Amino acid sequence: MKRLILLASLAILAVGCGSTDNGELIGVQGRQPFEDMQPYGMVEVPQGSYTMGSSDEDIYSTYNLQPKTIQLNSFWMDETEITNNEYRQFVYWVRDSIAYKLLGDVNPQKYLIEVDQYGEELPNPIINWSEKIDWELKNVDERDALDPLFVPSEERFYNKKQLDARKLNYEYFWIDYVTAAKKEHYSGIELSPELKGSSFAGRPNGLKNRKELVKREVINVYPDTLAWMHDYAYSYNDNLTRNYFSHPAYDDYPVVGITYRQAKAFSIWRTFMMNNYLEGQGYSRMEEFRLPTEAEWEYAAKGGAPGAAYPWGGPYVRNGKGCFIANYKPMRGNYDVDGGVLPVIVAHYAPNDFGLYDMAGNVSEWCEDSFNESSYNFAHDLNQFAGYQATDEDSPQMKRKVIRGGSWKDQKHFIQTATRAYEYQDSGKSYLGFRCVQSYLGRVRGDNPKTSSNVYKH
Repeated sequence: MKRLILLASLAILAVGCGSTDNGELIGVQGRQPFEDMQPYGMVEVPQGSYTMGSSDEDIYSTYNLQPKTIQLNSFWMDETEITNNEYRQFVYWVRDSIAYKLLGDVNPQKYLIEVDQYGEELPNPIINWSEKIDWELKNVDERDALDPLFVPSEERFYNKKQLDARKLNYEYFWIDYVTAAKKEHYSGIELSPELKGSSFAGRPNGLKNRKELVKREVINVYPDTLAWMHDYAYSYNDNLTRNYFSHPAYDDYPVVGITYRQAKAFSIWRTFMMNNYLEGQGYSRMEEFRLPTEAEWEYAAKGGAPGAAYPWGGPYVRNGKGCFIANYKPMRGNYDVDGGVLPVIVAHYAPNDFGLYDMAGNVSEWCEDSFNESSYNFAHDLNQFAGYQATDEDSPQMKRKVIRGGSWKDQKHFIQTATRAYEYQDSGKSYLGFRCVQSYLGRVRGDNPKTSSNVYKH
C-alpha cells in the first residue's frame, strides 16, 4: 500500500513539474498568432451597419427594395471585376490539368510525381508541373494521348486542330452545411429504444452517412463567347464573339459570358490555388474566396456613405464639369457619351471611398444570393444572406440569382447601389461578370512542417 501511495505521489509531482498553467484556465499554449495580410488585388471593407434597400421612390413598383438596417462583418473585396486575363488563368489551368493527366497515362515518370519530398509514396500521384507540355505535339505517343482534348476531325473548320472548349471541365467538391445543420431523424432506420431521443437520433435530412453531405460538381469553365450574338441577334457583334475573350487587346476588360456556376467554380479554384501555396509556406490556417452576398455587395458599393444612391455618393451621374462618371446607357442611347460604348477597361473611372472600381455600370455582377422578391422580409439582419443551391431539376424560378451594379447597356436606375435584378444561374450574358470577396481572417503558421507543407502539390 505504501508503495502505491509513493507511486501516485511521484506521478502527481511529475505532472505538476511539467505543467505551466498552475492549475489555472489559460487556454492552449504555443499556438501561432495569425498574420493580418491583405490579399493581392483586394481592398478592405470595414465592418459596419447600413440601411439596405432604396430610400427613393420605387418607380417600377417592384416592392423588393424595402429599407432595412443590416449589420455586416468586415471582408476583403476585389477592387475590380475579374478580367479576361485573370479568368483565362483559370481556363488554362483546367486545360493543362487535363493534358497532364492524359500525358501521365502514357509517361507517368515524366508527368506525374508518385512520392512526396520526404520519400513517402503518395496514395494518388500528382501532377509534375515543372515538366512543360509540348503543345507542338512532336512526340507521336504524346500527340495521340492529347487527341481527346481537341475537336474531333469531323468537326474542324478548314481541318485546323483546335482545343475543344467542351472538354474543359473543372471538378470540385463542397460540403452542404445547410443540410448538415438540420435536425431531422434518420429515414428508413429503426433505432433501438435506448437511442431514441438521444443525440444520435438527430441526423441531417434523413442521411445514413455524413459523406452524403459532400457534393460533387463538374462545371465547364469556358465562357459563352457567343453571348454577344444571342443577346443582340440583330446587331453586328461578330468581332466581339471571336476576339473579346481571347485577344490580348481585351486582357484587362471584365470577363463576360460567365454563368453563376462558373463564377462559383472560379472562386473554389482560386481558394485552392492560394491555400496550396500557403501550405508550401508552412501555413495551416487557410483562406476562402467566394462571391459576395447581396448585402455585402450593396454595402461595399455605397463606400461608407449610408444613403448613397450611387457609389460616388451623390444623387447625380455627372460630375461638376458635366462629365458622366460611369459606363452605362445614358440619355436615349448615345452609348459613347460616357466614354464607353461596350465594356471598358477595368478601373477606367474613379473608385468609391472604399477603393472599389466600377461598382456602378461597366458590367453587372453575380452575387451569392438567390433572388426572392421578399427576401428582405425573412432574411436575418446580421450578415444577411438568402441562398439556395438549385439543381437542374428545379424550376426556373428557383434558379434565379441576384445580380447588382448595372452594366454598359443599362439605364441609370439599374446602376444605383440599391437596385436589385436577377439572371438565371446557367445563363452567361455579354453584360454580366463578377468579383470575389474573402472573409476577414488572417493566416496562421502550422506547427508541424511535415503535415502543413507539400511543395509538390498544385
